[in-house]
Amino acid sequence: MGLWSKKSLDLLMREADGTGEAVTLKRTLGALNLTLLGIGAIIGAGIFVLTGTAAAQYAGPAIVLSFVLAGLGCLFAGLCYAEFASMIPIAGSAYTYGYATLGELVAWIIGWDLILEYLFAASTVAVGWSGYFTAFMRDYVGVDMPAALTTAPFAVQGTHTLVRTGAIINLPAMLLIGLLTTLLVIGISESAKLNNIIVFVKVTIVFLVIGFGFMYVTPSNWTPFIPENTGTFGQFGFSGIVRGSAVIFFAYIGFDAVSTAAQEAKNPQRDLPIGILGSLAICTVLYILMALVMTGLANYTELNVPNPVYVAIAKAGPALSWLKMLVALGAIAGLASVVLVMLLGQPRIFYAMSKDGLLPALFGKVHPKYQTPWVSTIITGCVAAVVAGMFPIGLLGELVSIGTLLAFVIVSAGVLVLRYRSPNLHRPFRTPMVPVVPVLAILICGYMMSSLPLDTWLRLLIWLALGLVIYFGYGKANSKVGRAEAGR
Repeated sequence: MGLWSKKSLDLLMREADGTGEAVTLKRTLGALNLTLLGIGAIIGAGIFVLTGTAAAQYAGPAIVLSFVLAGLGCLFAGLCYAEFASMIPIAGSAYTYGYATLGELVAWIIGWDLILEYLFAASTVAVGWSGYFTAFMRDYVGVDMPAALTTAPFAVQGTHTLVRTGAIINLPAMLLIGLLTTLLVIGISESAKLNNIIVFVKVTIVFLVIGFGFMYVTPSNWTPFIPENTGTFGQFGFSGIVRGSAVIFFAYIGFDAVSTAAQEAKNPQRDLPIGILGSLAICTVLYILMALVMTGLANYTELNVPNPVYVAIAKAGPALSWLKMLVALGAIAGLASVVLVMLLGQPRIFYAMSKDGLLPALFGKVHPKYQTPWVSTIITGCVAAVVAGMFPIGLLGELVSIGTLLAFVIVSAGVLVLRYRSPNLHRPFRTPMVPVVPVLAILICGYMMSSLPLDTWLRLLIWLALGLVIYFGYGKANSKVGRAEAGR
């Protein structure tokens, strides 16, 4: 039962076909659904929250270049994801790809990393949604919800210390997660239909902000385009662009979520590469244009607020006042769809790990009627709701970025390994310019990881150490692949 046991591609393809299983995940998603799923996850916190924060604290108007750098890293990693997704159309994303190429221990590490990534992404964005929802109810409905029920009972003082805020719980964030969890249990196609509607609404609003916002841009707000470094790494200058790209990488988690739904795609070999690369391309262009508009309407120093798009639009004066309510609605819809896709992705990681024996069989149960991983969906929803209800956005938000970057590095390395080990395998989609593209993905994502604060690295290492305890205490002994090897 070696730590480096690998899953054969033949076994993975049998699992993808559901061979020998009475109840499997339902294949209902086409290329359009998958592309919109990716857009649903990508267009959200990045535009409505993180762009303003990263511009104000790290990059200034050059946040545009941060999006270009992050987009490049995503493009190269996305090409690697597309090759694996077309070859191994099975739930589990980077976890499954790691198992096929780099072995069981690496697969466990990336699976445990993805649990952190998706759980806290869902919780973090739900807290952001709660803030926009509370403001909307106050400003446009006239209902002033009590702070004790809309604020986390804990806040972070400094970098580590939790202090009480006097609040009881963030109820709207918990209710949102509960509602979306119920929807995901009922069915993937129903969830996809809701996501499609939300994506249409929020992309329309993004286009309105870009189109009308450019008419009221003040070019002097873009000067200096790259503010001078303060003498501290990551605070403006070139290092600020890199730090900004690492922080806003949180926004690009969406195309990873597309690959977690591989086992529910109708024609995964064709549709997954389209969904991954299509959503990534569309959203990168929209991010760059939105960043230009926001930093052109308002000075970057004014954007360090929870609702930077709203603040930027307000700077245009009465001419764009009609857009304020639409922006608020777009943020509410946009952030809700991000939470939906994060809650969709996490149970499918649990499902894949359970099918391999690394987690208890409970996590792999599929509902006989709805054909969804209902137990792991409910567990994910409950944990995410508690985290969203109790803790503030900033506590572990940066861990989502470092977790995403780590996943991209491992997938890109996996493409290199498999091209060397098995060059003649059938690849419906082939990553171009190998080894250049995977190496660039590793270097760019690794460089962005290196720019994140030490505290972020320490928290990641603590989380991974906890995961290794669970792996050696349970997963290694129950691994189906390991037992099969031991029996030969």
